[in-house]
Amino acid sequence: MSSPGGAGIGGLMVETEADVVRRQALRRMRIVATGLLVVAAIVYLLTLGRDGFWGFVNAGAEASMVGAIADWFAVTALFRHPLGLPVPHTALIPKRKDELGASLEEFVQDNFLQEETIRERLGVAMPSLRLALWLSEEPNAKRVVDEVSTVVADGLSRISNRHIVEIIQDGFVPRLREEQIAPLLGGTLQAALDDGVHHGLVDLALVELHGWLEENEEIVTEVLGERAPWWTPQVLREPVTARIHVELVRWIADIRDDPEHRARKAIDAMLADLADNLQHDQATMERAERLKERVLEHPGVINTAISIWDALRRALTSSLRDPEGVVRLRALDEVIRYAQKVVLDETLQRRYDALASDVAVYVVKRYGREATTVITHTIQRWDGKQAASRIELFVGRDLQFIRINGTIVGGLVGVIIHTVAVLMI
Repeated sequence: MSSPGGAGIGGLMVETEADVVRRQALRRMRIVATGLLVVAAIVYLLTLGRDGFWGFVNAGAEASMVGAIADWFAVTALFRHPLGLPVPHTALIPKRKDELGASLEEFVQDNFLQEETIRERLGVAMPSLRLALWLSEEPNAKRVVDEVSTVVADGLSRISNRHIVEIIQDGFVPRLREEQIAPLLGGTLQAALDDGVHHGLVDLALVELHGWLEENEEIVTEVLGERAPWWTPQVLREPVTARIHVELVRWIADIRDDPEHRARKAIDAMLADLADNLQHDQATMERAERLKERVLEHPGVINTAISIWDALRRALTSSLRDPEGVVRLRALDEVIRYAQKVVLDETLQRRYDALASDVAVYVVKRYGREATTVITHTIQRWDGKQAASRIELFVGRDLQFIRINGTIVGGLVGVIIHTVAVLMI
């Protein structure tokens, strides 16, 4: 069974299809290099003892053999003992693979995992612009949204109600007991009042109340009739309660339609007093704390929280798994829109590129050493002969050119030396 990486479990080498191609290319180059040596030897034998032009050919062939054999020895000595002879300083890789791994690790650490290098390369690469251009195309954005939606939906489905109970009981409730709720509520309410957020809630409440009063006249009049004094004549109760209902509906409509209505101002003043009391009035703060304790101790709190969570999870999971769901469609639209914005905004690009550089530098500084030690640990697990064979498989073909060049250059040098010798005689 082959492995894409070319290495199996425990450091054992497993040959891949790509390795087969490399081995064939290495074999071909070896044949070429050895063939040149054989040709040089044949030419040398055929021209041996001859003068004139053939003397130059013989000298070149002799030097070619010397160069070819010397370079064959040098290349072979990297990976094994030439001819199996234990010549000193041969089979360097099998003997010194651990030192080679350590040197390679140090080289990568010192030359590739430096802050200046990382920032420079990321600056040239412009990752934010490339990513934004890619995401601005709908098929690409849809692929990302689909993958993220699937992962999130699967993650949500794996969270059981038991986990939520544990989070609430062991994390949320104890923490909430320790914190005073009154200042938090008071500060939140004060911020809402300062920003006018409560006006929307008041408007919504008035609209709903007005609608309910109009649609439930019988209920309102019945309740008012029940609350009327016992001595009120029955004949007067219905007209009075009906009139009260009409005036109540009209009053709520006035408050709803008039942003400056005094009832609204009274509500604002009441909320402002409540916010101030929650933050500064000791009696109000104590009442809020007692209310908090009663709520936390009520057995229905956890059940309610679980019910809310379960309903939210089902709705969100269903929408995430639906290719035409609202969540997916909205997410797709937002991703494309923001990607297009980044494409047009160079300031955003520079900001995100700087952020990417900071993240990359942080990761490298924190985990770079651990990452590069993989080189040393992997090479240490290799057998010496296997490591030599593996490295030769990757670089051996190019090293055969050293033998070829040695044969050709040696021949040229031999001719030059023979020419000088003839001229000096």
